[in-house]
Amino acid sequence: FTVESIVKKERSRKPFAPFTTSSLQQDASNKLGFTTKKSMMVAQQLYEGVEIKGHGTVGLVTYIRTDSVRISAEAKAAAKDYIEHNFGQNYTANNVFSNKKKDIQDAHEAIRPSNITLDPEAIKASLTTDQYKLYKLIWTRFLASQMAAAVFDSMQVNIANGDYTLKASGSKLIFDGFQRVYNPQMDEDKDSFLPALEEGEVLKAQEITSEQKFTEPPSRFTEASLVKELEDKNIGRPSTYAPIIGTLSERKYIE
Repeated sequence: FTVESIVKKERSRKPFAPFTTSSLQQDASNKLGFTTKKSMMVAQQLYEGVEIKGHGTVGLVTYIRTDSVRISAEAKAAAKDYIEHNFGQNYTANNVFSNKKKDIQDAHEAIRPSNITLDPEAIKASLTTDQYKLYKLIWTRFLASQMAAAVFDSMQVNIANGDYTLKASGSKLIFDGFQRVYNPQMDEDKDSFLPALEEGEVLKAQEITSEQKFTEPPSRFTEASLVKELEDKNIGRPSTYAPIIGTLSERKYIE
């Protein structure tokens, strides 16, 4: 086994756009285990207003039925100030997001905190557990959307063995950027370290294992993946995703 070639490069990952109704329902389902109905009920409470000590009744988030990722100039500026003050200049970025689909109704902004300085931890005592969890999800996603990309060092190695070539790749996080506040938990990020190698180096095989794999059928829908499918196929609107799934459950079309 001889190291044939080593390719090193830097790659970056940009943050996700702020939430739309659909992406909020999907993330709340995947990360918090909320049903779409529960997500919308709790989001409505945050939108209508919560009694915050020292602030009175505050509507904590913007309108929750939207399919736009647009953000107002004021919100962008407030987020930039907050990031600079709390994380430093190198964490700021001028990220511009656009909707992939052309037929969206751009009447409302993306879902974001109405006041970025109301940190979820600072107002936790005024919120119920569910309100806190969902507000934190919306707050961190919006803040992350305005932050710099995460940067990785990646290395790809080709190892020659007679007529065969084995490939190995690994990456290492070198600047956390937006992942400092919002971790997308991507499988490919589990830092798969490769030792320091040099071209021409001879390696010894310590162990060879074989594994048999079978083609798996597509997995069943979760509420999150069903909402994504509705959105992809242009079925319903942001305001109807939760009622559609609720009706399907009540009529026992799905269980």
